[in-house]
Amino acid sequence: MASISLLLVAQVMPYLEQELNKRYNLLRVWDFPQKSHLLSQHGASIRAVVGNSNAGADSELIDALPKLEIVSSFSVGVDKIDLNKCKEKGIRVTNTPDVLTDDVADLAIGLILTLLRRICECDRYVRSGNWKYGDYKLTTKFSGKTVGIIGLGRIGAAIAKRAEGFNCSICYYSRTQKQESKYKFYPSVVELASNCDILVVACPLTEETHHIINREVINALGPKGFLINIGRGKHVDEPELVSALVEGRLGGAGLDVFENEPHVPEELFGLDNVVLLPHVGSGTVETRTAMADLVLGNLEAHFLGNPLLTPLV
Repeated sequence: MASISLLLVAQVMPYLEQELNKRYNLLRVWDFPQKSHLLSQHGASIRAVVGNSNAGADSELIDALPKLEIVSSFSVGVDKIDLNKCKEKGIRVTNTPDVLTDDVADLAIGLILTLLRRICECDRYVRSGNWKYGDYKLTTKFSGKTVGIIGLGRIGAAIAKRAEGFNCSICYYSRTQKQESKYKFYPSVVELASNCDILVVACPLTEETHHIINREVINALGPKGFLINIGRGKHVDEPELVSALVEGRLGGAGLDVFENEPHVPEELFGLDNVVLLPHVGSGTVETRTAMADLVLGNLEAHFLGNPLLTPLV
């Protein structure tokens, strides 16, 4: 397969890049200062694209690669891939579901505990030497809270299972009610936010879920409510979130993702009721390696004519 040209459009872990380089004629988009040069020199020969949650294959790129056969995403999210265009052209699409579920769910619980118990601030309190002048202020209990989850798919269900271990009541919103679920369903996000203490965003990013967290939802969650986002930054109307946190209309937020990553609103930096992470939901050695192996396995299956491991299109 060394003669097959593959375009890498996003930075991935070194293991995956090295394996792709061993197996294919690897082209890295950042090696070409001008995209037009890349396409003019190699566009006619590229048969595969590998991206991640930050970069994929839009309509323009797909049209510029006449021999493109497969787009393999080093992530579970595929909002950077024009799926309709891929379907039209018969281009296969794969992602990396399941293997990152546990890590993302673990991180969601970690964000909740860190936010409610002010763990980051407590750490700074000790490091600064302030403890000798008095005990740290009281924080908020997690156990027994009502957790609302937007999107009860693989990751949402895993978060719910973990939250149950803290004796939390679980409720959810999704496009359709899950008949097999024991959790309480709310037909709108506003109703869900009005009836929970902690609101977790765990749904895919689509046109329908863009800014699903808006001013109305934030106000429904209220000054004693907490927002956790381990989905995508564009799920949240970020200016509305910032103003709600600054004005005290929302109790706090734990955020692993942002609208314009890696740029984060500077207004959040001075707030002690937020926890900010650099999009590390799946960021463990074990999970990223498993994700890389899925990318490699899907590409190998495609070019050998075998069934794809995790087909999306």
